[in-house]
Amino acid sequence: MRKVTLLLDDGTRFHGESFGYEKPVAGEVVFNTAMMGYPESLTDPSYAGQLMTLTYPLVGNYGVPPFNIEANGIATFMESDKIHAEAIIVSDYSTEYSHWNAKESLAEWLKREQVPGITGIDTRQLTKVLREHGVMMGKIIFDDEPDNIPTAQYEGVNYIEKVSCREIIRYNEGASKKVVLVDCGVKNNIIRCLINRGVEVIRVPWNYEFNQLDFDGLFLANGPGDPNTASEAVVHIQSFLANPNVRPCMGICMGNQLLAKAAGATIYKLKYGHRSHNQPVRQVGTNRCFITSQNHGYAVDSHTLPADWEPLFVNMNDQSNEGIRHKTNPWFSAQFHPEASSGPIDTEFLFDDFVKLL
Repeated sequence: MRKVTLLLDDGTRFHGESFGYEKPVAGEVVFNTAMMGYPESLTDPSYAGQLMTLTYPLVGNYGVPPFNIEANGIATFMESDKIHAEAIIVSDYSTEYSHWNAKESLAEWLKREQVPGITGIDTRQLTKVLREHGVMMGKIIFDDEPDNIPTAQYEGVNYIEKVSCREIIRYNEGASKKVVLVDCGVKNNIIRCLINRGVEVIRVPWNYEFNQLDFDGLFLANGPGDPNTASEAVVHIQSFLANPNVRPCMGICMGNQLLAKAAGATIYKLKYGHRSHNQPVRQVGTNRCFITSQNHGYAVDSHTLPADWEPLFVNMNDQSNEGIRHKTNPWFSAQFHPEASSGPIDTEFLFDDFVKLL
């Protein structure tokens, strides 16, 4: 395997070997502490533009499942139609895999989709650097091509536009209740959780003027990058909130931030984000705590919420916002992922709550 160097913006270097597609790449270096779920994480559009570091040391041992498409048009085992992460960084890549559902190795998949993967990196030390400094830009450089240095920008780039659908897509047509889903980079299991509850899903591009459509509820999906780049979506959400015909609204992850922005709150960037399957959150006003799956680098400033809005969930590690709700209207959101594939399913009841409101 070819020797590679991971070079961080602060000058820190990590040396390893390539096991994926062989090309230099740059992006925002982030870490995920989940013990499993690399097929789901790699295909999560929220990782667009990022070099994904996995802290769990053994990666690749259960291979990669087949890319099967269900009758509803979405992939069974993947969260989108391709890998969105710029690269994957691991400590120990397992060249042999064993799983009843595996069809190929992680290396074969990465090479087929032209995504770099590097191993032999001290990912625990890399994570310590990122926790101390915060997420930062990094580059994967091949040691035998020292002059081939990639460049990239993350701050201010509208990654939502890059991953959103380009036209309207309908699922479960003919159902009695219709939900408009604003696609900021939606995960397949969010769509599945909605159609399994018997509603028609009208998936629209991130900047589509959905208020002109006939629908019973609004769903704001997850997505990558900075919510401040999605001003067009915020304007449409504000129009929805101002409509005297009050209809339910639910948001997840990026959807939580866009709903908060539309309400008038501000967003800030977390030092190193929340990316794991084990984030503890508490429902505000109760002692109910949940273990959640998360993947985000920005958060809502709860102190800037208008008087008619309030926090719904709070992160028990750093007290950051994990969801909001309107005090009188049926509008709420979660910063974490209640569909949680792969991850805990403690909070999937939020989809039931939303559908009951329709």
